[in-house]
Amino acid sequence: MKKTWLLGFGFFSISLGWSLYNGFVPFFLDNFITSTALIGFLMTIDNYIALFLQPYIGQLSDRTRTRFGRRMPYLLVGVPLAALFYTLIPFHTGLISLLIFMLCMNLSMAIFRSPTIALMPDITPEQERTKANGIINFMGGCGAILAFSIGSFLFSIDETLPFLAVSVVFLITLWIVFKHIKEQRDALSYAETVIPKINYKEELNASTIYLLAAIFFWFIAIQGMEALFTLYGVNELGLSRSASAFSLTFFSLSFVISAIPSGLLGAKIGKKKVIVIGVIGLIVSFLLLNWVDSVILLRAILFLGGIFWAFVNINAYPYIVSTGSEKSFGTRTGLYYLVSSLAAITSPPALGYLIDLFGFSVLFIAAAGSLVLALFFITRVKEEESAGLGS
Repeated sequence: MKKTWLLGFGFFSISLGWSLYNGFVPFFLDNFITSTALIGFLMTIDNYIALFLQPYIGQLSDRTRTRFGRRMPYLLVGVPLAALFYTLIPFHTGLISLLIFMLCMNLSMAIFRSPTIALMPDITPEQERTKANGIINFMGGCGAILAFSIGSFLFSIDETLPFLAVSVVFLITLWIVFKHIKEQRDALSYAETVIPKINYKEELNASTIYLLAAIFFWFIAIQGMEALFTLYGVNELGLSRSASAFSLTFFSLSFVISAIPSGLLGAKIGKKKVIVIGVIGLIVSFLLLNWVDSVILLRAILFLGGIFWAFVNINAYPYIVSTGSEKSFGTRTGLYYLVSSLAAITSPPALGYLIDLFGFSVLFIAAAGSLVLALFFITRVKEEESAGLGS
């Protein structure tokens, strides 16, 4: 698993970059824009880009053949560009320059995000992929923690420092991955000849469609919950803003702690079984949150929910990859980000609309309902079909 840990640096830098971007760029926008809704829209621009670019670039990388490999060229182009525009963001001179730097950074990240993640199944045997995904998600979680801890410290000293530091990490990470992972040597199935364009009709078998639907609905629940929880804590539970935000860290912390064990469990008893356990556990956790009457109990249930979310999320990507052929890893990575990005765009306003109609008490009921739909679709995925296509 040495190559997986090395590849994990790529996921570490992606998570580090996005976490710091989401945490501090709104402060820059707030200097020019008074509408919180507009700031929120501008901060979701990466999801809109992902809707269109991630599937295309993922599929394109499946068909790319160069002396550097099929995924690596996208890293060699995208990472330096992302580092450049990431550095420029805090040096904006006005709203227009800030928006230009943000857009260019988002486009640059889109160039290498899917190819980076697709490298994992490229170099990892099918039976090891859940463990590998646990490792790279663990490293991604560490990146997020560093973004909010060290990043906050650097930001308090000088607003440019965390952006400069992340840009340096981008370049160091690229060097590590490029030096240690050679696709012609390390990829399990690699041919120099260019394969024909992926046939979506062949790849979108019934199991894949059901699984994509399940992914969409559990991301609807999680994305909406994370986006609206702090408001829920203040308005429904009477917590302070800081106490509400701090409570949500218990969910994220337990996810990071459980990432590698969840992958090991998926490899031992099967990805689908672990996902189903996780979805059921999340449904129960979210329903219980409607009856909490203490902060301690709230945070305990959130911590438990983070464990179940790790069961789901860590095994989901290897599962979507396993429902297709080896020639379509990049395509399936793009589809995974397509549905998760679509959920990220639609969930906060959809759940927010329900809150406007029925009050904040509906948040976890609606999230649990979305998870019930996810459970329905994941149970429709046929084990024998996914196992056969992924072998």
